[in-house]
Amino acid sequence: MDLPRTLSGERGQAAEAQACRYLTDQGLKLIARNYRCRHGEIDLIMRDGRGVVFVEVRYRGNRRFADGAETIDHRKQSKLTATALHYLQSHPDAAARPARFDVVAIGPNSGEQQVHWIPNAFGIDS
Repeated sequence: MDLPRTLSGERGQAAEAQACRYLTDQGLKLIARNYRCRHGEIDLIMRDGRGVVFVEVRYRGNRRFADGAETIDHRKQSKLTATALHYLQSHPDAAARPARFDVVAIGPNSGEQQVHWIPNAFGIDS
């Protein structure tokens, strides 16, 4: 039996879909959504030219306290890194390519939802 989605879960899915459209419009190609393993989850895995891009999407309904990108602390970066390494170990073709971590922060700006893309937001050693 599927559990009902929460309002925040629906917003998160909508933000991921918006981020995916935005990145696709920028020339990236979607490889996977919501890749999960025991270490955690990566929202989007995309290809940019030859490289593999692991994308963390952050939605903020109110920027008064912090931009979505500012909420990715060292602990979250460690989880994303471990999940990305799991993906690369499971996909040898991807492991042979350069990889990076991007963040897409989505939040309000003058009544519109603004997309802020941060390529190479952090590295494996962050």
